[in-house]
Amino acid sequence: MSPSSYVVRVAEDPADREACFAVRKEVFVVEQGVPQDLEYDAYDADAVHVLAVREDGLPFGAGRLLYGEVAAAKTGGEPGVGSLGRLAVLKAARGLGVGAALVRGIEDAACARGLTAVDLHAQTHALGFYERLGYVAYGPEFLDAGIAHLAMRREL
Repeated sequence: MSPSSYVVRVAEDPADREACFAVRKEVFVVEQGVPQDLEYDAYDADAVHVLAVREDGLPFGAGRLLYGEVAAAKTGGEPGVGSLGRLAVLKAARGLGVGAALVRGIEDAACARGLTAVDLHAQTHALGFYERLGYVAYGPEFLDAGIAHLAMRREL
């Protein structure tokens, strides 16, 4: 699979959303051992979901954007700040730039909604990835689903 053999797009219909959930299940539930009841939450219903899909239609990356009131709990209540989360790329597609393309797709969705910054909660092993994309860590380390995380932000 080459980096040019996929597209990143907003999930438009229920089938796209299910594809996002399937990718997340493989990465977070199966690979990382996150309990399924923690992986899927009430935020999924109103989130903007972004999907990476191969030319043949196979989904292999996903992420989501929370904005407005639902993002407030994750961003310190600051208006204009969205929350990027649930970024997942299947193991076979890692190293191809898919994660960065998904982040940029989520940022584009944030800009389209008038947001001026995006926050995220990064697993500590992924800090370098997000730093290369312009995110800056802030606050203390914390556990989420038993995994160490740091809050990060990028102004758009």
